[in-house]
Amino acid sequence: MIDISGWIYSIFGPYGGWGILLCVFLIFFIDAVIFPTLPELFFMFGFFYQPTLEFGIALLLIASVGEVLGVTILYLIIKKIGVPEKIRRIFNKYIDFLVVSDERIFLVNRFAPMIPFSGAFISLVDRWSYKKCMAYIVLGCYIKYGLILVLAAFFYISFDPAVAQNLSLILIVAVIALSFIASFLKKKRTGVDT
Repeated sequence: MIDISGWIYSIFGPYGGWGILLCVFLIFFIDAVIFPTLPELFFMFGFFYQPTLEFGIALLLIASVGEVLGVTILYLIIKKIGVPEKIRRIFNKYIDFLVVSDERIFLVNRFAPMIPFSGAFISLVDRWSYKKCMAYIVLGCYIKYGLILVLAAFFYISFDPAVAQNLSLILIVAVIALSFIASFLKKKRTGVDT
C-alpha cells in the first residue's frame, strides 16, 4: 500500500508547516478547478503534521482560500470564454431539479455532492449571485472542516497519537462515504443524473 502521508511529507514536509499549508491549498485549489482530489483526506494529513489548534485553524483558513480562489478562477474562465446557450439551459434545468435550487445548494453540496465544478455552475446559472454562492461555499467549508478538526483534536487529546490518527482516518472515510451515500439518495429522490 502506498503511504500517501509519507509521500506528501517527503515533498512538502521539508518546508515545515508552510509546506504542508501550501499542499493543502493546492489540493483544495485543484479540487475546485480541475478534478476531485478528496480534500478531506489531505486536510487530515495536514493536521497529522502538526495536530494543534493553531495549525488546525491555519489549515481551515488556507483550505477556504484555496477553494475560493479555485472556484473564482473557474467562474472567471467560464464567464470569459462563454458557452452555447443550450449548455446554459441544461445547467439551469439541472439546478431546477434539485431540492434546493438557489445559492444554498452549496451548503448541501458540502455534505451531499451534487454540483461538480462549482465555479462553472455559478457562472452559468442565471439567477445566482456570485457573492452569495461564495458565502455559502466558505460557510460550508468552515462547518465541515471545522467539525472534522474538532473531532480530530478530541481524538488527539483523548488517545495516543497513533490511535488518534487511525480514528481520524476512519472519520474521514466515514465522511466521504456518507457524502457519497447522501448524494446518491438525493439524486435518486430528485431523479437527477450527473
